[in-house]
This record gives sequence, C-alpha cells and structure tokens, in this order.
Amino acid sequence: MSFIWPAMLFLLLFVPLFVVLYLILQRRRRRMAALYSSFGLAQSGARNPGIRRHIPVVIFLAGLTILLFSLARPQATIRLPRVEGTVILAFDVSGSMAADDVKPTRMEAAKAAAREFIQRQPSSVQIGVIAFSDDGFSVQTPTNDQAAILASIDRLKPQRGTSLGSGLLASLKTIAVDFGQAPSSADNLDPSTIPTPTPLPEGTYSSAVIVLLTDGENNERPDPLEVAQQAADRGVRIYTVGLGSAQGTTLHVNGFTVFTQLNEPMLQQIAQITHGVYQHAETEQDLRTIYENLNPQLVIKPEKMEITSVLAGASILVLLVGGVFSMLWFSRLP
Repeated sequence: MSFIWPAMLFLLLFVPLFVVLYLILQRRRRRMAALYSSFGLAQSGARNPGIRRHIPVVIFLAGLTILLFSLARPQATIRLPRVEGTVILAFDVSGSMAADDVKPTRMEAAKAAAREFIQRQPSSVQIGVIAFSDDGFSVQTPTNDQAAILASIDRLKPQRGTSLGSGLLASLKTIAVDFGQAPSSADNLDPSTIPTPTPLPEGTYSSAVIVLLTDGENNERPDPLEVAQQAADRGVRIYTVGLGSAQGTTLHVNGFTVFTQLNEPMLQQIAQITHGVYQHAETEQDLRTIYENLNPQLVIKPEKMEITSVLAGASILVLLVGGVFSMLWFSRLP
C-alpha cells in the first residue's frame, strides 16, 4: 500500500491522545461518583453498565482512526477483471487481394468487416494494423483511437507479391514494442533468413492476438510456419481468416492473367501451431461473423487504485454504529 499524502499519517498520533484523555475522564468520573456516594447523593440500586459503557467509545475511536488514515489518500493494488489486450490486424495487400470472388473484392470485404470489429471494441483494447505484400510494415501502432485505426485501414491498397512470414514478423515486432520491450533480433531479421526462435516464458504476450487476413498464397521468404512457431513461443495466438475460394479465380493485372487460389492448408497449420482458429470467409457477412468471435481475453490485472473514498465511507459507517449503540444504551453520544 502507498500514500499520496503520507504526511497526513502523523494525524494518527492524536488517537493515543484521545485514549489518554478518555482514561483521564473516566478516572475523574469515578472520583466524582465516589464523592457523591459519600454524601449520600448517589442513586441507590442504579445498575452499573460495566464494560458496555466503553463499547461505543471504542467504536468511535476505531471510526476516527479509519477517517484519519484515509486523509493520507492510500492507494492499494487491486486485481480487477477487465477486457483488455492487443489485437493486430494483419492485412494481406498483395495483388491477389484484388480478386472479386469475395464481393466487392477480397480486400474491400476484409476492410469493411474490420471497420465493424474496431467500432465494437472497448477502449481497453489496443488495435494495430499491419500490411504485408512481399514485405511487412506497420501501418498503425496499437492504439484505442478508433478514428486513426479506421483511417489507416482506408489507405490499404493491393500491391505486389505475398510474404506471410514478413507480415507475421512485423506483427510480432509491433506487439513487443507495445508491451514495452525492445525489438529482438527476430524482430529485425532479413526476410531471406529466419533465425532460431528464442524461447520466452509461456504466455509472455498471452493477451495479444494476431488476426491474419489473407488468401494464404505465399511466394516470398521467410517460412510462415517457422514464424508461427515464434509466435507460439511468445504466447501469441494467430487467428487466420481465409479470403477467397478454394476453386480459385482468374485475375487480370497489368495485362497479365494470374490464377489465384485460397491456400487453406497453410492457414490451418499457422492457426494450429499457435492455438488459434482458422476460419474461411467466402462473403463479407462471413467475415463479420468471424470478427464477432475474436473477442480479447477477460483478464485479471493488478491495478493501483486510490481507496480514500472507501475508507472514508467505512469510517462514517463505524461512527454511526457507535452513535446508535450510545443512544440506545445511554440516550447520549459518547
């Protein structure tokens, strides 16, 4: 426990003084009672309240002690349940995302569903946006500023080839920075190589998830399955969302005809390695349904909170209890 105004704790020194003052008054009362008794002025047959006489005073002193303690504005670490976490939306912006087997296109359907997901999240959820084609880069660092997140998604456009591994690496780097950790060698690797993952304590980033929106086609290094293992070592779950159809479609780009097809086995393996879930989205409505099931975790997080009002309320309640006992037993306040 800590205090915002610790100097106010010196007021507790008055409590022993009140105890001494009460003892002096009780001694004086006994003397006066003995004096009146010697003159025959004491009421005969009067019932001695005994220890009950001191109970209201003890309760009053307890209430006063709590009140003086609260003036120091104590802070306690309380474990509160709250929905929180970091969600990284990793968008495939390769040329194949311009295919229209999901209407109006794979890219536009993913963006539309993402907007609805973002608008439903509480302020305790930080959302970041990663875009990847033949390389991965951060479009928006994790934030709860929904306007900034939506603006970053609106800027996404289909580009070149596809490197799922680069997109996942960029997502892991963003999560590490958001959790206040310096980027590791894995975060800055050359896309043409992949180092041995450095094992981290289980659940290091357990409140972070990556939502990978892609058709699963991969034609660039690094190997996405090896990067998925890095994510698993860090406790990051990857939810893969497959865009497009397994039958595939033909895409015309700059005078070239390209056949593009959803690679479900790759996306299923990525999700399985990280204990995430794979979902196939053929329509924009399917994407909305998937997003509804991507809620961040409800966690119990230690949080420092000022408890002055709680203690002040408790002190008033204790003082009232002492007053009630005193009025019921002696028809007066202590």
